[in-house]
Amino acid sequence: MKTSPVMKTSPVMKMSPVMKMSPAGLLSLVLCLNLSAGTSGHDVLVVVPEGSEAILPCSPTNKENIVRKLFIWNKDGQKEVFFYNTGIDSTNRRSGQDEQFRGRVFYFPNQLKNSNASIVIRHTTTADSGDYTCSFPRLQPEGQIFTVKLLVGAASKPSITILGETDDGVLVQCSVRGASPEPKVQLKNRSGNTVPAAEPQVTERGGSYDIILQTTVKKTDYYQCVATQEEINHQISAETYVIVPDQQVGASIGFWFSGVVSLAAVQALCFAAASIRRRIKKRSRRYENKNNEPALPLKQPGTEDRNNIEAGSK
Repeated sequence: MKTSPVMKTSPVMKMSPVMKMSPAGLLSLVLCLNLSAGTSGHDVLVVVPEGSEAILPCSPTNKENIVRKLFIWNKDGQKEVFFYNTGIDSTNRRSGQDEQFRGRVFYFPNQLKNSNASIVIRHTTTADSGDYTCSFPRLQPEGQIFTVKLLVGAASKPSITILGETDDGVLVQCSVRGASPEPKVQLKNRSGNTVPAAEPQVTERGGSYDIILQTTVKKTDYYQCVATQEEINHQISAETYVIVPDQQVGASIGFWFSGVVSLAAVQALCFAAASIRRRIKKRSRRYENKNNEPALPLKQPGTEDRNNIEAGSK
């Protein structure tokens, strides 16, 4: 993709004193939307993550030396972002700069002779997002104005929470806090397929978005909460493992429970049978003691008996 030539500059910027630009500034994503030349300028989209540096490109159409020229940067048509006029700029002798940008905006003094009026905004926040204009009031053709749209993206890592079991699965919540621009939030399984879900709950606060998505998963698997911000070409996710009780597990539990119940029933029957046997034996012993009393001892025959026996025999 063709980009504005002003991005190919020496990495030296004025910040009183002069310092080298950090690698984060060089990583600013610049997408040229319209490269038509003329007084209408170049419409450029600059996309950066929150906290990084944003380079806003600008160069007049005639490519002349602008060391002794005037150029002004404004945001949303009102706030003064940066001012330069023949060596005097917002970083030293002028106080018209808006408080939002104090101490955060710098330029490339060594590149003014090459017609480079680009600026760098450090420590960007979502509040810096907006439309910027770079104007050259005294250059010919008169009234050259160049527009740049800055989009500062922010997104914390999503969180995924298991809320509990339902009648048909496990309820899972996917949430994203403080995202800008508004991301698209989805729950995906290990194969990358999107899990169907109802519309998420979205709360907007000062340009940042909190999003909560809930859905029920019906299969044990790894699941990802994915937040996608297409405008800034950014995607981030969080993953967790969800165990869903299925029919096989339920059947195993049922079989185990049935086995326990059956064993308990058998044990109860055995106990009852043993008790009955003990009662029968006890009653049998009582019956025997009552009907089988021991006989009296036999009387030993005496003399009288022997005489009687002998008399009878005669």
